[in-house]
Amino acid sequence: MEKSVAARTFGRSEPLVKSGYHHGNLRQALVEASLLLIAEQGPTGFTLSEAAKAAGVTPAAVYRHFGGRDDLIAEVARQGFDIFAALMHYAYSDGKPTALAAFEATGRAYLAFARKYPGHYMAMFESGLNLNAHPDVALVASKARQVLEQAAEGLSQHMPPNKRPPATMFSAHIWAMSHGVVELFMRGNGAKSPFSPEDLLEAGIGIYLRGLGLLPPDR
Repeated sequence: MEKSVAARTFGRSEPLVKSGYHHGNLRQALVEASLLLIAEQGPTGFTLSEAAKAAGVTPAAVYRHFGGRDDLIAEVARQGFDIFAALMHYAYSDGKPTALAAFEATGRAYLAFARKYPGHYMAMFESGLNLNAHPDVALVASKARQVLEQAAEGLSQHMPPNKRPPATMFSAHIWAMSHGVVELFMRGNGAKSPFSPEDLLEAGIGIYLRGLGLLPPDR
């Protein structure tokens, strides 16, 4: 059986992401090494020394770029939120072709991100990162929320004003639903379902939107 990422990394002398360092970008080489370690061991399952070894440098060199492991995780999360926001913006596509289609696309984008960028996702949502302690991360994170709120605002315009929930509440409900599907049924946290995460989320969004009167009963 093939050795794990960690075993392959620490069982030999050559670094895991040597090329990044030799091009003079040690900071990014450490981020890339951390992404592999996070995917293998979780966001709290490795040390700063292990990240340094994976990047092919001494632990002392790390401190020229990061104050500690939390700062390194924060940078991984910041880059993840940047990718996440761009993906959400692309999925929203300025509300086209319809407000409903754009809104549903943002939910699917959440699952697509978690599936394609597991290391970033874990750093963002499973590391216990305190966004208040990292304003730069919080700023980028807010961009993704703004896209979802914009999609919710566009869709809510199809409701009577007296029955229209605040866009922030509307989007928070869908964010929570998307996050729950990822954590329970995509990330292998024990829950089982005969349906795919995508089908579960689509059905959940459909039930939610029908409850608001935004979908016909047979949709």
